[in-house]
Amino acid sequence: MKILFADAIPESFIEILRGRGDECIVSPDLSAEDLPETIGGFDVLIVRSTRVTAEAIDRSDNLGLIVRSGAGTNTIDCQAAADAGIYVCNVPGTNSVAVAELALGLLLAVDRHIPAATADLKAGVWNKKTYSKSDGLLGKTFGVVGVGEIGLATAERARAFGMTVVAERKADRQPDVEARIRAVGIRLVEDLDTLIAESDVISLHLPGGEDTENLVDVDFLGKMRPGAVLINTSRGEVVDEAALLTAMDTKGIRAGLDVFRDEPGSGTGEFTSALAGHPNVVGTHHIGASTRQAQNATSAGTIDVIEAYRTGTPMNCVNVARTRVGSTTITIRHFDRVGVLASALEVLRQAHINVQTMENKVFQGSNAAMAIIDVAGEVSHEVSGQLSGLENVIQVQTTSREQ
Repeated sequence: MKILFADAIPESFIEILRGRGDECIVSPDLSAEDLPETIGGFDVLIVRSTRVTAEAIDRSDNLGLIVRSGAGTNTIDCQAAADAGIYVCNVPGTNSVAVAELALGLLLAVDRHIPAATADLKAGVWNKKTYSKSDGLLGKTFGVVGVGEIGLATAERARAFGMTVVAERKADRQPDVEARIRAVGIRLVEDLDTLIAESDVISLHLPGGEDTENLVDVDFLGKMRPGAVLINTSRGEVVDEAALLTAMDTKGIRAGLDVFRDEPGSGTGEFTSALAGHPNVVGTHHIGASTRQAQNATSAGTIDVIEAYRTGTPMNCVNVARTRVGSTTITIRHFDRVGVLASALEVLRQAHINVQTMENKVFQGSNAAMAIIDVAGEVSHEVSGQLSGLENVIQVQTTSREQ
């Protein structure tokens, strides 16, 4: 395959792919504007922070897979990729510890005034009187908003500092996540308002998008305790920056921020931000996942995603329907012979019945198999009879998905 790396990953991992016969082009300086002119001829695109627009997807000719070498896919037009039949896959969970470590580092830096104290020392100023005034973390309540892998890893570390960790109760939470929550020792509260009101520290671990944009707004900040700390290592757009500036001036809210709105699109550049410059803010440069350990784990995961795609079993896809679709399921038990499924699909094509999902399971011994085909529309008795009459078909059953 021909693979374009629009962001750099360690050369040792790229060499693994080259050793398997892939042509790998590494262009870490590519911008979103450059990508449409470059994407032609590539089968796979690897990105970290580079935006992938609908135009770039439209200009691709061979592209079948876009890999976000990390967790979030908000910089990729996933719907445009879905419309073009291109998988968008990510590498979740590999950087959770790195982000959690930074979240606690920001909290410590806010509480102990570490950046300001360091700056004074470097300037030749000794000011023990000012920098001795810290609250401490033991016994404080730490609210986690977003209990995914990063949120859970952050909660584990907050608990190690002797803090009480709370999170919002969710009725649709998966059983494995509930088990992790109990294992970590997180106390669940009924709603977000309760979490905000109880917390001395609130740490955000949310994806970007319409559902979370400006979640931390005037109302949210108004419910926070005076002097409370807000930690954001997720996405800049989750926070209404103007509202946060006001809350810091009027309520003494403090913040540890790794992400901001309107960040530079490249690794270096000029950045002017009233929020980053506020004295109540300790900030970093969107580096939450940027430890060598995390980068190596993410790079290894990226290779795994590429290999899964190569073998026809894509993993961690974010733009494929999560559940089976279609209004009718056709189950065909058949002998495992050449052409059986091709004949069945031809019957459906002649009847103008669209196949939406399909799976063929082979029984032990490879003599018989069962095809499960979800289709849009009603399957008539005539079509069912045609399928039953095909050579090497054992039995056909049709079931309405609405039943």
